[in-house]
Amino acid sequence: MTPTEWLNSADAVEHSKKPYAHFDWRTDLSQQREYIADSDKIVKHGFYPFIHYEKRTLKFSKKKGRKEKVRDICYAAHMDRCIFQYYSFLLNESYNERVKKDGTSASAVAYRTDLHENNIHFSKRAFDFIRSKSPVYVMIGDFTGFFDNLDHAYLKEQWCELLGVDRLPPDHFKVFKNITSYSKVELVDLLRLNGLEDTKSGRKKLNEMARVLTPEQFRENRSLIQKHREPYGIPQGSPISGILANIYMLDVDKQINDAVIELGGMYIRYSDDFMIIIPDTPEIDAAKELKRIADMVKQAPRLKLEPNKTQYFHYKSGVLTNCGKAFHKNADDSSRTINFLGFSFDGQKIRIRSKTVSKYYYRMYRKARNIAKMGGYTPDGKRITGENLYMTYSRKGAKKGSGNFLTYVNRAAAEYGRNEPIKRDTRKHMQKIRKALNGH
Repeated sequence: MTPTEWLNSADAVEHSKKPYAHFDWRTDLSQQREYIADSDKIVKHGFYPFIHYEKRTLKFSKKKGRKEKVRDICYAAHMDRCIFQYYSFLLNESYNERVKKDGTSASAVAYRTDLHENNIHFSKRAFDFIRSKSPVYVMIGDFTGFFDNLDHAYLKEQWCELLGVDRLPPDHFKVFKNITSYSKVELVDLLRLNGLEDTKSGRKKLNEMARVLTPEQFRENRSLIQKHREPYGIPQGSPISGILANIYMLDVDKQINDAVIELGGMYIRYSDDFMIIIPDTPEIDAAKELKRIADMVKQAPRLKLEPNKTQYFHYKSGVLTNCGKAFHKNADDSSRTINFLGFSFDGQKIRIRSKTVSKYYYRMYRKARNIAKMGGYTPDGKRITGENLYMTYSRKGAKKGSGNFLTYVNRAAAEYGRNEPIKRDTRKHMQKIRKALNGH
């Protein structure tokens, strides 16, 4: 697809439309095509600060219970977002060609524009490989503070290498500078300036505004702007962050993939999560090879694997064993299942990860019990039908609009086939919703 075709594509235009309020007026690709495609204008463009907030989500564990996970999210001004989105497209086109040449197209699967697949397909491919190549050793790991630790100089070097240039073109350099030496304003400060509370209702009212601050207010409150001065780290939440993370990993992915393929194994990485599978044969010293492969990560500056977050398994003929301590004294040997991209494999069957299902039920119960607690009526006396609850959390809403969690469950069940108990943990969801609405 050419840049012109992409700028005119319905999907790209729709993706560029965002309902939130920012420092500039709302706009999208359909209104800014000529501006964004003009590299001279990009060089002169003044980028606004990102708006930053902490996204807090609950993680669930049968052993540890609920645990809060905090992620730093930054979202760009509307015009800036369109620019980042366009350069993300340009880089993705070059990246897709590069990974085909490197032989890593099936390994680096996150944020891709050409694979047209999702976590269901990627996880199934990995689990199928484990079963078909039995006996095998499996290594599961992730990188500590992935986006927060991307070294700017190395990222720039990889960016140049991808484009086949010694120096970034002026427009690419302008984008690089504004995604690395970026600035931000805290969402809580913007809420305060508008007399709003940091609540769901307050954020909704802020996003209903034309702009979060008038140009005059923006100038008067420039002291709120925080500069990112570290020589590493890019913001999570921008349209270009994902492809930049992939570019950062180009050489590491190739080196690891080549080593694993040579052993007859498989390497797959989704953002900062990865899986390495190697055959268990007399000719392969698994401990030595996996350590050698893990050391390849050090090729990229600031990338780090935490041993206590890394897991090692052995799989043979339907039996899965956590053998982490045999590989590293600090390895995590607590899990009895391989958890990857939202799915769990216990050596026999594959299910949707229990934490994911627990989160679904927790949210459903919380909303249903709030309805029950209010006696089925809003504070102003209006009847609560529960229709929204059923549309969000039951099979009734799974086939309408954008669907819901059950839509995802149904897709996973169809892809994995009838032999896997994908739907088992959600099959009684209707009864549980009714009980919760009745106060049980």
